[in-house]
Amino acid sequence: MGRPPRTTSVTSLLRFRGNSPLPHSRAPGALRGAAAVLLLAAAVALPCAVLYRAAVDTAVPVYVPRARRPLLDWGPPPLPPVEVSEEDGGFDPLPAGDLDSEDLRLELVLQEASMDNKTVILTTLNAAWASPGSVIDLFIDSFRRGVGTSSLLRHLVIIAFDWKAYQRCVKIHPYCFPLTTEDVDFSEEKRFQTAGYLQMMWKRLDFLRQVLEKGYSFVFSDADIMWFRNPFPFFYSDGDFQIACDHYVGNATDLRNIANGGFNYVKSNDQSIEFYKFWYSSRFRYPGYHDQDVFNFIKHDPYTTDIGLTIKFLSTSYFGGICEPSKDLNKVCTMHANCCIGLQSKIHDLRIMMEDWRNYMSMPPSLKSVGALSWRVPQNCSLSLLSP
Repeated sequence: MGRPPRTTSVTSLLRFRGNSPLPHSRAPGALRGAAAVLLLAAAVALPCAVLYRAAVDTAVPVYVPRARRPLLDWGPPPLPPVEVSEEDGGFDPLPAGDLDSEDLRLELVLQEASMDNKTVILTTLNAAWASPGSVIDLFIDSFRRGVGTSSLLRHLVIIAFDWKAYQRCVKIHPYCFPLTTEDVDFSEEKRFQTAGYLQMMWKRLDFLRQVLEKGYSFVFSDADIMWFRNPFPFFYSDGDFQIACDHYVGNATDLRNIANGGFNYVKSNDQSIEFYKFWYSSRFRYPGYHDQDVFNFIKHDPYTTDIGLTIKFLSTSYFGGICEPSKDLNKVCTMHANCCIGLQSKIHDLRIMMEDWRNYMSMPPSLKSVGALSWRVPQNCSLSLLSP
């Protein structure tokens, strides 16, 4: 005959040391002591159980964002590169097969870099622009020298198109994401309108759509744009999609503005997500054109109106470029090396821009206020080079 099941009673909680009952006068104190021990054990066991559950439940990963720290106190990059020996130089350390891991990796980087309102700053990089002293170094240096821009670096995510660019990124910046494409080499310089250039631009656009779908708004900036002032105070509060211009006609809602896809501020909502899908699919309607040209076509399309997207064009007074420079250094937020073909030409004129800005910042306020300094660009860059 089996032993009857053991039951737990109040009496059993009052026993200790050989299960002998306590004297009556000590029972209440012992009960309180036992209860305290049980509460302490529960306090220790509960978080351990939660952590164990998180460890084994891979379907819902636990992510604790890194505390916001001063810029100079940043630790090592959150996503360190895989060490590859020189003999294995042809080995691809970032296989594209595990899409779930790539998606989670992107989510973690965006969370790390995000502002409180889920806004990030994005730029793209390939090996041609990543070498020391090249475009990416000038880009980051402009943030450090700009007015109210150095703190924005902690919200910048650099999207690397190739492994060499990713390797360089993690050496100079905390937030990097590898966006590689199987059987496509984006590492070399992609000259304007070549097949490689077009492929890279459309890859970029589709990636930006994914960022919006994750609920993140973004400022996208080409790396050949120098940031001289914090642009956020100069964005429109009612614009879903705000874009810089090669030519600005003077009205932020006028569709005759000639947009430049190298700089835009996009809020994540249903309208912007649907527009990016429409924009990306329109590449088949306009084969041989890059995303900027296609945007300038579809901004007139009735479907863009049906989506309900509010488009705002950004004035070149604040968001200028070599095509149409910002004339007043007291107003300029960004300057773009657009209307410029060739990497060396870009680097030359970007360095001149940075020299002009340093000279401006060293001037006394009295000279700044009268606009005593203007840009010395273009020099090697020229709009005439783009003419047929």
